Amino acid sequence: MTVETFKLPDVGEGVAEGELVRWLVAVGDEVTEDQPLAAVETDKAVVDLPSPYEGTVTDRHVEEGEMVPVGSVIVSIEVADDEAASDTGEAGDEPVDEETADGAATTAGRVFAPPSTRRLARELGVDLGGVAGSGPGGRVTDADVRAAADESPAPRSVAPSSTVVLESTGADEPTTGDATTRGDGASATDANGASERTETHRESSTAVDRATEAVGQEHVDRARTLATPATRGLADELGVDLGAVPTDRARDGVPFVTREQVREYAERREAAAEPESGSESAAGATAAEPASTAGGSTAAEGPRPGDRIPYRGVRRSIGEQMERSKYTAPHVTHTDEVDVTALVETKADLEAYAAEEGVSLTYLPFVMRAVARALAEFPQVNAELDETAEEIVCHDAYNIGVATATDAGLMVPVVEDVDGKGLLELADETARKVARARDRSIEREEMQGGTFTITNVGVIGGEYATPIVNYPEVAILALGRIGERPRVVDGEVVPRHTLPLSLSVDHRVVDGAVAARFTNRVMELLASPARLLVE
Repeated sequence: MTVETFKLPDVGEGVAEGELVRWLVAVGDEVTEDQPLAAVETDKAVVDLPSPYEGTVTDRHVEEGEMVPVGSVIVSIEVADDEAASDTGEAGDEPVDEETADGAATTAGRVFAPPSTRRLARELGVDLGGVAGSGPGGRVTDADVRAAADESPAPRSVAPSSTVVLESTGADEPTTGDATTRGDGASATDANGASERTETHRESSTAVDRATEAVGQEHVDRARTLATPATRGLADELGVDLGAVPTDRARDGVPFVTREQVREYAERREAAAEPESGSESAAGATAAEPASTAGGSTAAEGPRPGDRIPYRGVRRSIGEQMERSKYTAPHVTHTDEVDVTALVETKADLEAYAAEEGVSLTYLPFVMRAVARALAEFPQVNAELDETAEEIVCHDAYNIGVATATDAGLMVPVVEDVDGKGLLELADETARKVARARDRSIEREEMQGGTFTITNVGVIGGEYATPIVNYPEVAILALGRIGERPRVVDGEVVPRHTLPLSLSVDHRVVDGAVAARFTNRVMELLASPARLLVE
């Protein structure tokens, strides 16, 4: 037997350290390759670290809550001698879990690349072992992977042992179709993270057969099923055996199950079981439990008077970004109020249609379309200041970030190419990304590339605000609470639905007059929402 050590890898580009939030395994546990070992919080997100080995955990070198520098040993795993030899001999065929101090791209045939690049390689079916790195020390970059994909479009099998957020037996990351609009995913993932390595769900075979029959597929007893940690956590929450969930998807020839498939399977199983029992199924009871638990635990685990809260990880990153923006860009805020009575009526008319399509329609996609239209007419608001080149860069893409309050602080998932998407598509994509931001399963890349940000203070009850620009963007729009307020119409005071708006801009790039005209254009479009549907 050989004892292998696992070092904290660079789980994000430029990350120097991370906080070990919780262990998912204990000393003495048997682990499989790619089984999550621990959850680590960086300055961007919480990620699971999959094991590169199959064996027995002999030592945990780090305590929960401890800050760990990249490259430090966190766990030791005893592996069989033949596996260790195989790992050494086939190193060129699988991603590595550690880096050399000088950042060299390969060591003994192993490939070095950041997790985001590894995820991209899996998406494009590129074998990193055959990619020549152009980054520092020969490190493989996203551009290298895309170039390799263009040259060799045929998918190839990639070993799944990179250190990113992955299911214990999987080789792929969550796609936009793998998230739901539930906001309680964080509790499900946190509570069930340690149980991701086993599947001990007890189900009625009759219910299973009925559920699979209902979705039109035969019941199968798979030896191996791929799923993301969020999907596996949901399966644990609903009491679903992933091996029994019908799927037509696969990753490298292995069945791949999404969260939607798990949820649909659970719902159909519950419906099939109801005629027998006449009462709420076990799956339904389990599904309801985490929601109430999450609400209670939030209050119980929140700060109390006299507490000293560590300022690090995501919270520190947010603080540094806010400080940089506030003390780099001179802010000015323009406020106004728009009559959105017609918008309220239009949304009400479309809600039933959206529900038929499985989409929960809110006001946000209307605002996003209006903002994208106005940005096209006022490109200096959709810009950034390149101080090195002494140029104002006006973007030709309309990627709108949606500021989202999470337990860890403010996160901004980005919806790309808003100008080219319909209302329902925007509503669905935004809801899924916001849900993933709240349950901490969102990818780093999904919070990058924004050109403008929207924040909704109205959901809490506010009207006006002075939001801080999401630097290096030059503008951010805060939405207040939509409500009936007195307005003068045809000489009479009548109740009308109005929406307060607060636009903060970087005054180095955007003049006050431009900010006012941009806001006026957004208001025109929101006041006549039919134009957003036809133009």
